[in-house]
Amino acid sequence: MGDVMTGFWTRQGIVPNLRWGFVALTLFMIGDGIESGFLSPYLAEHGFGSGQTSLLWGSYGFVVAIAAWLSGALAEAFGPRRVMLAGFAIWVVFEIAFLIALAPGNFTFMLISFGIRGLGYPLFSYGFLVWVAMDTPQSVMGKAVGWYWFFFVLGLGVVSSYYAGAVIPLIGEFATLASSLVFIAVGGLLLAFLVKARKQKPVSLGTSMRSILSAFTIVVERPKVGIGGIVRVINTLGFYAFVVFLGTFMIQDVGLSTPQWQTVWGTLTLTNILANIVFGYLADKVGRVRTVAWFGGFLCAISVPAFYYVPKLLGPNFWVILVVGIVYGAALSGFVPLSAIMPALAPHRVGGAVAILNLGAGVSQFLGPAVAGLVAPIGVAGTLWTIAGIYVVGIALTYGLRERVSTVDNASTVDHDMVERSA
Repeated sequence: MGDVMTGFWTRQGIVPNLRWGFVALTLFMIGDGIESGFLSPYLAEHGFGSGQTSLLWGSYGFVVAIAAWLSGALAEAFGPRRVMLAGFAIWVVFEIAFLIALAPGNFTFMLISFGIRGLGYPLFSYGFLVWVAMDTPQSVMGKAVGWYWFFFVLGLGVVSSYYAGAVIPLIGEFATLASSLVFIAVGGLLLAFLVKARKQKPVSLGTSMRSILSAFTIVVERPKVGIGGIVRVINTLGFYAFVVFLGTFMIQDVGLSTPQWQTVWGTLTLTNILANIVFGYLADKVGRVRTVAWFGGFLCAISVPAFYYVPKLLGPNFWVILVVGIVYGAALSGFVPLSAIMPALAPHRVGGAVAILNLGAGVSQFLGPAVAGLVAPIGVAGTLWTIAGIYVVGIALTYGLRERVSTVDNASTVDHDMVERSA
């Protein structure tokens, strides 16, 4: 029976030596995501201004972007296991330092510790992504990466949000933040004792760094790859801006309770997970560029202002606000086909194209808090309209990604709207 199950999961892209790694990833991301829905309103309640909160998240996002960029090279040079364990140790040490600084409200040390902690999760999570790429057969690599992102978002956005919403009324916000260490510790222990490494000869750090730096030259060789990177920044720009200010707005101004907002946030990310699959199939039917432009960019552009105007018209109506969150969560998934469009734009430089895609994801996490800083000068409504306008710009940029022919996996294929034709 064991061999049968092992064979089944291997065919799904989860190889035996990494099976517990997916569990470790999920637990780690639960711990990392617990704070995302309520840390900003918690800071506001304790006297920290919106500018300080934006600076805190902005510094964190900047470090995350750098760590995401470097994690692949470090994993290749030193091995994914060591890089993941380093990320685990960094997260634990500097989360404890952050909590110690948070208790008396020492903002300077909060800023330093929270920022350095940003090194932890990219080293752990993206280090595991490299491990998956190293140990998984190419025949099931697509499934393996799909499972990776499923468990990543399941932990970071879904379980963490529902957990926080359930326990905050029982133990309070500070203790809930501290409980994240339990999830991180269990994930780290699973990695240390149950995830097995296969013998592989790591490449030199210098070679890995040259490989990453060379990824930027592809933007010159294939400018559309650079455009795709910008669209990837736009994809989650609103999401990371919302982490900073939307929870505060919904709880303090609209009147939702913290558990209600945590439920909205968790459902938003749960919808995102499920819609990832739907839009993956839909893109094959109606075209990748059309899917990104309209189901991604357009739906985001109309759902973002709804977070302001729906409660303004209907008050703290939990169920209607939940529907807005579901629409936005689904709309974020409309950008999923970018992962197929980018390699098709540079079939002979797939690695470089994917590096730009990942860099865009990191930059998005850095710029989101910066956009959230607009709340102070122009208000919540003005900030939401600014984000909506950015998504509209993304629609136009997405149509700049059209190509005549897409070559994927050595088979010439024609995408519905990657071919220039009369509609």
